[in-house]
Amino acid sequence: MWSDVKNKVILVTGAGAGIGNALVKQLASAGATVIAVARSEAQLKDLVASDAKHIKPLLLDLSNWDKVREGLAAVPQLDGLVNNAGVAIIKPFEELTEQDFDTHFNVNIKAVFNVTQALLPKLRNGSSIVNVSSIAASRSFAGHTAYSATKAAVDSLTKSLALELGVRQIRVNSVNPTVVLTKMGRDNWTDPAKSGPLLAHIPLNRFCEVHEVVDAIGYLLSQKSSFVNGHHINLEGGYAVS
Repeated sequence: MWSDVKNKVILVTGAGAGIGNALVKQLASAGATVIAVARSEAQLKDLVASDAKHIKPLLLDLSNWDKVREGLAAVPQLDGLVNNAGVAIIKPFEELTEQDFDTHFNVNIKAVFNVTQALLPKLRNGSSIVNVSSIAASRSFAGHTAYSATKAAVDSLTKSLALELGVRQIRVNSVNPTVVLTKMGRDNWTDPAKSGPLLAHIPLNRFCEVHEVVDAIGYLLSQKSSFVNGHHINLEGGYAVS
C-alpha cells in the first residue's frame, strides 16, 4: 500500500501533531514528497529535521481565508490532499460561546472547503482527497455539540465532492475514527469514569491507535482504493453495531 505513494506529492494539513504528524512521517518514509501545513513554526522545524528531503513545511493559519489562498498559491501539482486539521472544544451545550462555535466551524469545515477549493486546480487526474472526520459526525456524545455538527458537515461535503469531482477522476473519502490515542486523546480519556461508558459500547474494548488512522488514510491515498469514492471509513471497533 505505502509503495503506491512513492514519488507522489501530497499535502497534509494539521501536520504539527497527532495524526497529521504521524501521517507526514509515514508518507515521507515511503518516499512521497509531503507538503506539511501547520500553524506552529516550531512543530514544522521538528518535522523537517526528521526528513528534510521529503518534508516541505508550509506555515499557515487555516482560520484566515485570504492568507490560506495566498499561502497555497505556490504549491506544486498534487497527487493527494489530506484535510486533517481540526479543533475540539468539549463543553456542555449551554456553556458553548459564539467564539467556540466560530472556532469549530472556521477550522473544521470552512478551512476544508477553502483549502480544497484553492488546491483543486493543482490536483492531478487520479488524485485522492481524504478528509479526517469522526464517528461523532453520525453519533452523539456529551459535550460534542459544536464539534459533531462540523464533522457532520465534513461528511456531507465529502459526498458532494465525490459526486462533483468524480468526473475529473478525483476521489474523495473520509476516515471517521472514534477516540484516537494521540497525546490529546490520552490526556482527555484516561479517566475510567469518562472512558468506561464509551468503551463498554466498543466490542474490541479499546480506542483507536494513531497508526490505525494513518493506515486507513494511506489506503485511501493509494491505488488499492482506486474504486472507493464518497465513503466514510468508520474506525470504531464495532461501536456502530453494539
